[in-house]
Amino acid sequence: MLPYYSPLKVAETFSILSALFPDRVDLGIGRAPGADRFTASALLRDRRQPAPDDFPQQLGELLGYVENRMPPGHPMARLAALPGRPYAPDVWLLGSSAQSAIWAAENGLGYVFADFINPEGAAYAAVYRDRFCASGTLAAPRTLVAGWAICAETDEEAQRIASSARMTRALLNEGKFIAVPPIDTALRILAEREPSARPHRTIVGGPSVVKKGIEELASLYGAEEVMIVTITFEHAARRRSYELIAEAFGLS
Repeated sequence: MLPYYSPLKVAETFSILSALFPDRVDLGIGRAPGADRFTASALLRDRRQPAPDDFPQQLGELLGYVENRMPPGHPMARLAALPGRPYAPDVWLLGSSAQSAIWAAENGLGYVFADFINPEGAAYAAVYRDRFCASGTLAAPRTLVAGWAICAETDEEAQRIASSARMTRALLNEGKFIAVPPIDTALRILAEREPSARPHRTIVGGPSVVKKGIEELASLYGAEEVMIVTITFEHAARRRSYELIAEAFGLS
């Protein structure tokens, strides 16, 4: 969440990580606050006034450091001599809107779309590919889609486990933040509520159902990679979901 940080601080930190773990570090950049307004305010260094909306400038400065794009004569050009060179992280722009797709394309960055937030993003991914400008670090567009998925041994058990996430999401849509509830609590309260009118894509079921859903999601976005978001009440259920998905795709 770049608005909370100094671009130089982010660049230096990820430069060092890239040197310690070559070719294994991704740097995902987001613009959104990522929290409610009270948390967002608490994260600010100066709370006397709202933070400026200067994300494009922040992003440009960050890329100038990380990808050594600082123009000759720029007053901060010398700071691009990062401690981890010649290693650098792969930079991705995270988004859930049309504007993020344009920024990613114009800067020649990989693009990660949050389908679990906005299930209407396939058109934005297409805009990203159409408008992509090759950069010094990325010659062709790279798309990753992040989707909501929960897997269990059976479709019925997966739907039951997913009730905790459904209740959390339903209240989040109303601006209410709660701890992820136990399954029985979630089932009881969901039974008393009207179904949410807001669209929300979920991939829930047994291994074959989830595998098919993930493949369809990747195809919809033209994505080379899929990131899984899994929220459950019990950690063991979340871990088992990942294991079943990995097995379904033949991953060790």
